[in-house]
Amino acid sequence: MIALNIPSTRAFMRHFLVLDTFDKWCLSEGSLTTFCTYTIDGAWQRDFFDPDGTDALQDRKLAPWGHVREFCFSLIKGKHTPLAFKFVFVLPEDEVQSFLASSGLSISPDEIGGLFLNISFRNKKLMLTTGTALRAFTMDRSVDSAWDAYVRDFLKKCGIEAEDA
Repeated sequence: MIALNIPSTRAFMRHFLVLDTFDKWCLSEGSLTTFCTYTIDGAWQRDFFDPDGTDALQDRKLAPWGHVREFCFSLIKGKHTPLAFKFVFVLPEDEVQSFLASSGLSISPDEIGGLFLNISFRNKKLMLTTGTALRAFTMDRSVDSAWDAYVRDFLKKCGIEAEDA
């Protein structure tokens, strides 16, 4: 796990709420505090969009950020900065195999419970933390190290400046 400070909140928020930078990520949960606190459960409600189950996203367990971003942006935009927010993202299951292959890891995607990116804002400070969940206990931290490197690389490719906390 790594913790990263984001020095330019404004630049990050453009990627987060305006651009599609994070749209592929799945939202596990979120909370946003403005004049009141909003809590979001990222569980994908299949029947809302396509009751007959023929939607291309029907197999998802979590909502893609691209489906939630505009709603969150509507809660944040305005004259006042939010007091706080926290969003927990998970790399989509269909991208885990690609992550493992590009990282040179030989474990099965079934062994990965989740690859997480937490985004939090509090006291006018924006911080990202990484996390992994494996389905079996292991002392090997190669998945953690590879995930930390993946997130750093993702941020760099997107032009998002991040500093070790």
